[in-house]
Amino acid sequence: MKTRQLTLMSLVLMVFTSIFNFINIPRAFYLMGYASIGFYIVAALCFFLPFAFMVAELGSAYPNAQGGIYTWMAEAVNPRYAFVGIVIWYTSFITWMLNTSSIIWIPISTAIFGVDKTQTWHLLGLNDVQTLGILAASLVIVITIIASRGLGRFKLITSIGGLAMLLASAILIGGGAVILLLNGHPLEPLSFLSLIKSPNPQYVTGISVLSFSVYAIFAFGGIEIISGLVDQTKNPKRTFPRGVAISALLITIVYSLGIFVTGMFTNWNQVFNPADGSKVNLGNEAFIAMNNFGYQLGLALHFSHSVAIQMGLWSARYIGFSMFLALIGAFTTVIFSPIKQLVEGTPKQIWPTFLRKQRNGLPVNAMRVQAMIVIVFILLVAFGGKNAKIFFQMVISMTNVAMSLPYLFIAFAFWQFRKRKPVPTAFVFFKKDWMAYVATMIVLATVGLAISFTVVAPVLKGDWLTSGLMVLGPVIFASLALFFEARYRQRIEKNGN
Repeated sequence: MKTRQLTLMSLVLMVFTSIFNFINIPRAFYLMGYASIGFYIVAALCFFLPFAFMVAELGSAYPNAQGGIYTWMAEAVNPRYAFVGIVIWYTSFITWMLNTSSIIWIPISTAIFGVDKTQTWHLLGLNDVQTLGILAASLVIVITIIASRGLGRFKLITSIGGLAMLLASAILIGGGAVILLLNGHPLEPLSFLSLIKSPNPQYVTGISVLSFSVYAIFAFGGIEIISGLVDQTKNPKRTFPRGVAISALLITIVYSLGIFVTGMFTNWNQVFNPADGSKVNLGNEAFIAMNNFGYQLGLALHFSHSVAIQMGLWSARYIGFSMFLALIGAFTTVIFSPIKQLVEGTPKQIWPTFLRKQRNGLPVNAMRVQAMIVIVFILLVAFGGKNAKIFFQMVISMTNVAMSLPYLFIAFAFWQFRKRKPVPTAFVFFKKDWMAYVATMIVLATVGLAISFTVVAPVLKGDWLTSGLMVLGPVIFASLALFFEARYRQRIEKNGN
């Protein structure tokens, strides 16, 4: 039976929906204001486009590889490099779970109350951050139990949440334009200086400003999905590069336009830097922005103050409910999918028999060990003596760094792949090797510098703990990877195989 192939339009839609995330719009404005637009454009040009074509070439060379990125790196470099690389890739999802299990309570609170009340939650005498840590650990346990039963129904929930978030982008851009037309001026002053300088006092020095680049890279994360689409695309040599280019342009435009429009209804100092500024953090900034959106739209339409307040609350509730659906579905997938590829996509002799035990097609024991690791990190961060604002800044920075690290491994593997050419490639975008090498250097420099700036920025403020935690997770997992790989090699040599 002939498989239906992707057209240009369907390819663009698939790439867009896989990568675009509405939350990156209010988060960027909260951190950098209008100045974040330039970072998103640079990230699209220096990371998204070249890296997308790299993984497309690798994916087309190994279309049936069960190991995924492990196979790419093992063939291009060597198995040891590949194993450390895939473990670092897996580490990024550990950090993502740490982040999401803590953040998800904010959309729950917002969906119920219309505002974030998590900073008032106190369980058994614990403070708000410790309470969120206990709730996050409990969520990991519950989702692990549910996912280990092989339930796939959460994919529908994820799809509904994702569509609702896309609709939110259209509402924000359209509503922001209406507010501008009715008010006649943006609420956040617009000037040449505002396009290059952040209103956020934490992002005014050179290193701190450059550290924002990792957020811009993270906004284009998930590009690996492209690798499996080349052989599914109609006339791939012509359609695929056009589809990727159009997708990059479309995503960048929506991000940039969304950030710009946010300034039409958001005065940064009034909304994100009030007298009690500690209540605004990287976990709830999107809901605060959308609450303000509904409120300002009501005022611009000359509704009463009470009606405008209700419009703000319901706007925030909509985003809260949508994000909750998207995150709970994604969490259920992430809790088993990466660990499954790690255990099943690498040589089985590397792992103890206990970790390879299967039930319902899933490595259930490995998932349980994973849950314990995530819980330890959650409690370590939650009980580290930080307030909510610093807590969410810390876990999100950790997530951005961890999710960006695998791109360095894959980019270098692509360099070696083009140099060694171990197998024929069905799809070649970089016609000359020097073009591939230049693209690789651009990606390595962009991601490497972004990570370096993000790690160094807290140190310059005297916050060694945040920088230490960003580095600690990948270092621990890389060390474990080297231990397991060395143990595996000793077994092979001992058996004379």
